Amino acid sequence: MALDSKIPGGSISDKWTNYKDHINLVNPANKRNLDIIVVGTGLAGGSAAATLAELGYNVKAFCFQDSPRRAHSIAAQGGINAAKNYQGDGDSTFRLFYDTVKGGDYRAREANVHRLAEVSTNIIDQCVAQGVPFAREYGGLLDNRSFGGTLVSRTFYAKGQTGQQLLLGAYSAMNRQIGRGKIKMHNRHEMLDLVIVNGKARGIIARNLVTGEIERHSAHAVVIASGGYGNVFFLSTNAMGSNVTAAWKIHKRGAFFANPCYTQIHPTCIPVSGDHQAKLTLMSESLRNDGRIWVPAKLEDAKAIREGKLKPTQIAEADRDYYLERRYPAFGNLVPRDIASRAAKERCDAGFGVNKTGEAVYLDFAAAIERYGVDQARLKHLDENDKALVIKLGTEVVANKYGNLFQMYEKIVDENPYSTPMMIYPAVHYTMGGTWVDYNLQTTIPGCFSIGESNFSDHGANRLGASALMQGLADGYFVLPYTIGDYLAPDIKMGTISTDSPEFEQAEKNVKQQIEALMSNGGSKPADYFHKKLGKIMWDKVGMARNAEGLTEAQNEIAAIREEFYKEVKIPGTANSFNPELAKALRIADFLELGELFAKDALHRNESCGGHFREEYQTPEGEAQRDDENFAYVAAWEYKGNPSDAVLHKEELKFENVKLVQRSYK
Repeated sequence: MALDSKIPGGSISDKWTNYKDHINLVNPANKRNLDIIVVGTGLAGGSAAATLAELGYNVKAFCFQDSPRRAHSIAAQGGINAAKNYQGDGDSTFRLFYDTVKGGDYRAREANVHRLAEVSTNIIDQCVAQGVPFAREYGGLLDNRSFGGTLVSRTFYAKGQTGQQLLLGAYSAMNRQIGRGKIKMHNRHEMLDLVIVNGKARGIIARNLVTGEIERHSAHAVVIASGGYGNVFFLSTNAMGSNVTAAWKIHKRGAFFANPCYTQIHPTCIPVSGDHQAKLTLMSESLRNDGRIWVPAKLEDAKAIREGKLKPTQIAEADRDYYLERRYPAFGNLVPRDIASRAAKERCDAGFGVNKTGEAVYLDFAAAIERYGVDQARLKHLDENDKALVIKLGTEVVANKYGNLFQMYEKIVDENPYSTPMMIYPAVHYTMGGTWVDYNLQTTIPGCFSIGESNFSDHGANRLGASALMQGLADGYFVLPYTIGDYLAPDIKMGTISTDSPEFEQAEKNVKQQIEALMSNGGSKPADYFHKKLGKIMWDKVGMARNAEGLTEAQNEIAAIREEFYKEVKIPGTANSFNPELAKALRIADFLELGELFAKDALHRNESCGGHFREEYQTPEGEAQRDDENFAYVAAWEYKGNPSDAVLHKEELKFENVKLVQRSYK
């Protein structure tokens, strides 16, 4: 099957304008006759629901949390990118576009990325109008900071809680529409199937997580905004409830799943401390603006630190290896995430890791505290040679910029990061893969759209920092409202869609049968037992470094775990009541299928690019080695019953505005 991405004609800077000039428009009076289901109410889903309702559509919004405010978007810390060029450092729409394509290791669709860069500036204006409290400079102008993979400052931020503030803006807009009756909010509901009528998405089957009731909901279009699938690794920085279920259900109904092996390992996370952990904690990439990453230069020092015989503050400057600054002098500590993560792994594998497990490096703020302290002393006409005063002043500046992050670190690790370097290590954070969508954000199922992290479209093989919030709000506020209207224009006279059709009846029956099978199989092991087994295989064999042997083993082992799961899982309680173990088991069942497809995708891609690193394909310097001749395409997988039987479809990537070169940050 040929994949039609429906990219408009014209130059790269004209495509979005050309599209908007020629779309079908829905008369405002007719929009009130059209229903849209939005699954997921994080930044992408929340902004989409609010905007669609504002335009006049009737929106039915679903989230498994008790409130849209609990969406995982709230955990985003560092900031949101936009090509405003407020710092006068040469930023532009094209530069943001180029940085994003290069950061994704040339595996993203040019047209989508340029559109993202174009609307980025509108996002900031929209959010400021909503009252989002972005950080400001002394004179009152919006402040910026730098993130990895760029040489300009384009990241807008609200201390270390940017996602929370942006989500509150979208949530406020949603609440206004809920009050007007244009959004009907279904909290504590989980989508368990997509209903297709005459070839088009016309509704969903959802489970009320409080009562256990299975419900039918119809609409003229369905929007999936359910986030990423990082929890397939069990340990990740994602919220515990984050899952792939909504995206996987539409995949099983015919939506192609693209590039599942493109998963981002974030370099600055609090390291694993033991088998008891159920999740990991992110330390924002923004910390790399001021923090310097290092390990001891001598193996004996690293060993002494691991044994508790030496403290990092006792190691002389000359005996420290600032390995990112050494290997990548142009970008230093602000290289992209995939590069920083692999560099940390390489140092730890070589024996230079610093915590008890040997899997941690230092993120040190001593130099930044001193630098800021001297600046403040000069501004206040104080003695810059007074070391105690300088440290006090510098600590105050760092606390104003990153205080909540430092507080979070101290609560978890029980060490003061102002006086002792943080310990960090890479962890699963974001997924660039997801459901395949065309330029209109529509999947291969007509009427089923996918936005935000749940689709694959904008980041290629590696996402640059502060771009997730940008994509989610771009899709929700500025892209989907145009493209979905173009699709819905012919349906204005259709009227309400009935849920009494055979298609709804069969979909509900399928869901009930799956639940009944899980509840009655009489197993002996909890759902988490299987999730942990899956996560260990994924991290060990499909994680930061992969090879053909490990990937082949992973496919077979995951298939075996899945078979055992359906025989041995034990779910207490009943199906027709509040039962979080049942909800968890249903999500893990989907992870067990996704994990096998993930490994299959990684095995077929015989190259290294971005977050996909095959040990067989690397440069002499240990960098990712792409194969543009054979793999410059989007791998879109069609469901055929078992993940091992999935059929590959290719969308060839065409680069007309950037030159395909070996990515370098040196």
